[in-house]
Amino acid sequence: MTTNGAQSRSPRNVRDYIRTIADFPREGILFRDVTTLFADARGFRMCVDQLLTPYAAEPIDKVVGLEARGFVLGGAVAHQLTVGFVPIRKKGKLPGGVLSEAYVLEYGEAVMEIHDDALKAGDRVLIVDDLLATGGTAAAAVRLCERLGARIVGCAFVIDLPDLGGRALLEGLGHEVFALTEFAGD
Repeated sequence: MTTNGAQSRSPRNVRDYIRTIADFPREGILFRDVTTLFADARGFRMCVDQLLTPYAAEPIDKVVGLEARGFVLGGAVAHQLTVGFVPIRKKGKLPGGVLSEAYVLEYGEAVMEIHDDALKAGDRVLIVDDLLATGGTAAAAVRLCERLGARIVGCAFVIDLPDLGGRALLEGLGHEVFALTEFAGD
């Protein structure tokens, strides 16, 4: 199909929907923007379907999504799997009793929290987020879930930045990592 003499190309995989923004949030960074993926109905559907496919036959009790884009993805995956959704948020965002877990960032430290009654011992959970970089946030989420007695079925991401070591960190903790695409060298 052509439009004004130019051939149009329909995106065929999730990577085709991801926009790259140079020098954000600071110079030298290539930011992988999944909002363009979320905004396209076909791309978003493809992404959710592909994220849940490896786990469709697994017994899963809850999907855990990491703030903030993991909420969008995790909620959709939980809906498709017909299981509950549990958010893990930045410190101070959840009401009621919480468990907290500090983790190291490139330039400092942050804290993630989960409701202290969100999971029960033996719950099988799938952790979902948009991006796996250094793995600090995901590892904090793993530790929070395990502190509540949950068993991690897997950690699923749209994007893996393998050069930053997140996959190796999570696999070193004994957890399966699944990503739809990767951007090496970032």
